[in-house]
Amino acid sequence: MLTLFHAPQSRSGRIVWLLEEIGADYDIRYVDIFRAMTLTGARDPANLHPDGKVPALLHDEALVTESAAIALYLTDLHPDANLGAPVGSPDRADYLTWLAWTAGEMEPAFWGKISGAAETDPNAKARYDAAVARLMTALATGRYLMGDRFTAVDVMIASALAWGREYVPESALIDGYLERALNRPANARAMAKDGVLPGAVQAA
Repeated sequence: MLTLFHAPQSRSGRIVWLLEEIGADYDIRYVDIFRAMTLTGARDPANLHPDGKVPALLHDEALVTESAAIALYLTDLHPDANLGAPVGSPDRADYLTWLAWTAGEMEPAFWGKISGAAETDPNAKARYDAAVARLMTALATGRYLMGDRFTAVDVMIASALAWGREYVPESALIDGYLERALNRPANARAMAKDGVLPGAVQAA
């Protein structure tokens, strides 16, 4: 059984989206979290994430945390959904690279823009510019980040870009990509599950 520990309107929403894309049976455990942007919320004792954050995924007795790790875990667990790249696939290297880049490069680079650091720190600006350039290069050659196939990478990155669209340069490439990615039925189903009060449990 899959149980996702999720806080509404947080980054764990992308894992709800991924689960909907996969079509897996799962439960959502809605939990409260501390939110750095508003300095509100508290650690929820019902949340199994060791740092009191989200997402966290419990699969039977196995606990997986951090979005990139959960995305890899789920797509390896459900290869028939064709949202990842199994071991031995020619796409495996690119898939792992994009997942790690999202968490290790893109998100810190965009935080530098959101926090204002990219306006005063040349290193933060260079990191942000490099992240944007990498996205633009990929989208100039394919409908999605790994070409013409929608993958969990697109769930991770499109959800982040949609949340921080005002911090990304105006671009027809970005807008077209977000329209393709976000207007998927699975994302609509995920968004419908995102506003339930903390503490509730809802079956998929």
